[in-house]
Amino acid sequence: MPNLGLIGIQWGDEGKGKIVDLLSEYSDVVVRFQGGANAGHTIVADGRKIILHLIPSGILREGKYCVIGNGVVFDPEIFIKEISELKELGYLQDDSRLLVSGAAHLIMPYHKKLDILRETKSKEKIGTTGRGIGPAYEDKMGRSGIRVIDLFNEEVFREKVKRNLELKNFIIREYYGEEGFNLDEILEVYGSYRAVLKKYVNDTVTFLLNCISEGKSVLFEGAQGTNLDIDHGTYPYVTSSNTVAGNIMSGSGVPPSAIHRIVGVCKAYTTRVGEGPFPTELKDETGDTMRERGAEYGATTGRPRRCGWFDAVAAKRAIQINGISNLCLTKLDVLDEFEEIKICTKYRLGDKLYEVPPIDTYTYEKCLPVYEKVKGWKVNTKGIREYGELPEEARSYIERLEKILGVKISIISTGPDRESTIVRDRFFE
Repeated sequence: MPNLGLIGIQWGDEGKGKIVDLLSEYSDVVVRFQGGANAGHTIVADGRKIILHLIPSGILREGKYCVIGNGVVFDPEIFIKEISELKELGYLQDDSRLLVSGAAHLIMPYHKKLDILRETKSKEKIGTTGRGIGPAYEDKMGRSGIRVIDLFNEEVFREKVKRNLELKNFIIREYYGEEGFNLDEILEVYGSYRAVLKKYVNDTVTFLLNCISEGKSVLFEGAQGTNLDIDHGTYPYVTSSNTVAGNIMSGSGVPPSAIHRIVGVCKAYTTRVGEGPFPTELKDETGDTMRERGAEYGATTGRPRRCGWFDAVAAKRAIQINGISNLCLTKLDVLDEFEEIKICTKYRLGDKLYEVPPIDTYTYEKCLPVYEKVKGWKVNTKGIREYGELPEEARSYIERLEKILGVKISIISTGPDRESTIVRDRFFE
């Protein structure tokens, strides 16, 4: 298989976990290159639903290397918990193939507390997961972060935690009026992680470069979605990392020439969690039906997702930014019940039409969708595995999306389990 980057082209939750699980069968190495435990990739394998937050989704395939890259902010507590859960389910019996970059930055307890305090005590909420992702990236960019490798030098780790607590405790106590953290308690907890993590921590850049030079195939697993990118998303209602394909290189340490193809993932409709612009959002019975049929509740937080019709304006821009060559369309079966289906092809604000999303988020929030209507199919498509077996109207919808977006839809998911998948183009072989 060529080296692939897999990127969400909506506001996250596109079903990337299932597609990674599918493509990892044909790859040797699967890499997470950004984000943290705020991502939730749900996979249905062997009749069981498995939710992963940090460990790459390829871990469910035996014999694959799974790498958490330097661009990830790493929560050791959640990592250790995931390992335990996977082993209980019969996976990861040989964990020598799971690697964590020593250059990844640690999520600390004060990051989580600050994240939650900002959300609960601020008038303007972003809608974060409260997992400490933003504050951890702030420390990384402010050059006060603590990296995974620092954990193994007790003197260095102690000094860095001590120095950070001086400022963090001051903010927590004096600004928010909450109780701060005790240095020795943090050192004790993180000291207990040290022995467990030692076997996984590695120079993952050298490992990946060696794999590529040896001709191994690598799959780069994106988290969140393009419209949540810190630079290209609906700022400030975004995540705290670059979710686009361009960050594969800096988040993993491989050169651009190592990536052969960028694959996009999107739902047959649109969802988003948290605050921010969402022109096609449906606050009615149709939106409720989508939510219930699609089980649209956050894998990380359990929050109900906002649901709406397919937004081709936002999706087309994401395809351009990422250089998407092929699309994977998920949850087609969720639309089975609708007599009529809509595709947003433009935005309207007053007399002005937008064919690309406005840069100004405050303008974006006021935009209304301009829809193209297509006929629904009112036939059960769940579990269909051959394109020709889809009803004519479903095929027409897919082919209309292809024409609007200018990219071939190569994989179609018709249900949550591995087998409920239509492969139209085996670009990955």
